Amino acid sequence: MAENRPVVIGIAGGSGSGKTSVTNSIYEVFKDLSVVVIEQDYYYKDQSHLAFEERLETNYDHPLAFDTELLIEHIHKLLERKPIEKPVYNYALHTRSEETVLIEPKDVIILEGILVLEDQRLRDLMDIKLFVDTDADLRIIRRLLRDINERGRTIDSVIEQYLTVVRPMHNQFIEPTKRYADVIIPEGGQNEVAIDLMVTKIKTILE
Repeated sequence: MAENRPVVIGIAGGSGSGKTSVTNSIYEVFKDLSVVVIEQDYYYKDQSHLAFEERLETNYDHPLAFDTELLIEHIHKLLERKPIEKPVYNYALHTRSEETVLIEPKDVIILEGILVLEDQRLRDLMDIKLFVDTDADLRIIRRLLRDINERGRTIDSVIEQYLTVVRPMHNQFIEPTKRYADVIIPEGGQNEVAIDLMVTKIKTILE
């Protein structure tokens, strides 16, 4: 690894797998040093050119929903120790917000999202690739609770979306990326042993 090059960690996994918990656990250890989290969710494509009704049809679990070109460009900039303007996505309007978030370069870059291991160009930028592997029944329960409590959805709408979009997209696009992972973490944020191993590995690279 080139001297002074930031460490890039990719953390993938299905919706509700616990990848955000894993990300947060690693972030907490290194936050006083130099770490930044880049969420793939922020890089959904701008849809301002579409009518609102058309935006509602967006399949957010498909690789084509993401502006992967911009994400790759931003990771390259951070690797060159240059700041980026991270986009913000407006879920109410189903398009990219006009505001951005200034992100300064750091020693550790955590790239987190359902499909961060799907594109080879992104994988090639990663030093460590993780896949958080959690049983489907746990993932749907977590998604149900989140969407009902935090997003005001009905049980019926969450289940319908899961069966028609989330589950088939998981099987077609997300699950197959597990083969690219260096480490598979079962049960997400509850797996303290795996997280401790990751933290130790990252410290070794940083030193």
